[in-house]
Amino acid sequence: MTDQPEDIFREQDDIDVDTLANLGPLTALAGVWEGAKGLDVNPDAAAPRRQAFVERIELQPIDPQSNGPQLLYGLRYHTRVTKPGETETYHDQVGYWLWEPATGLLMHSLTIPRGQAVLATGHAGADATSFTVTATRGSTTNGIVSAPFIDHAFRTDAFTMTVTANPDGTWSYFEDTVLTVLGRPESFHHTDRNTLTRVAPPTPNPLARAG
Repeated sequence: MTDQPEDIFREQDDIDVDTLANLGPLTALAGVWEGAKGLDVNPDAAAPRRQAFVERIELQPIDPQSNGPQLLYGLRYHTRVTKPGETETYHDQVGYWLWEPATGLLMHSLTIPRGQAVLATGHAGADATSFTVTATRGSTTNGIVSAPFIDHAFRTDAFTMTVTANPDGTWSYFEDTVLTVLGRPESFHHTDRNTLTRVAPPTPNPLARAG
């Protein structure tokens, strides 16, 4: 028994190329955003470290993507994080937010330049103002892969991210990354949170601009 289509090659006809009009729950995320009140709680040698951070994230619409009968709309993003008053990058991240209108499937991919990649998934309706995606180490459909050192010293066992679109036009997120830190018996919850304010509108996707 499967909920996947039997014809895996047939693509949809009459696809609407305007991604901004078809992002569903991701609509509130499109654009360029900044947040100055981020908080990162991460493991340190003596005790958990609480680090304030400043974030800039650009989320731009991509052209519709087809996997045979599956149709996805999404945003390509780049996040850059610094400590307050500093210019050195504290955290850098790239990836995609994707939504499948037919099923409500959400996918969040992320890659960081310390040797780690995640694909987290969830579901949400088109008008949802809050949604959650999750990933688990070992899964082949919503999983986590890490370079040897990270897997040895700070093994990532689970990832959860909840996004909320706020009535004032901002949006917020809360991330919980569950780690097994080498030599410590209990799991560590590495958390991040911030609220983002739009500083520039999104640029329409290439097909929409050409239409």
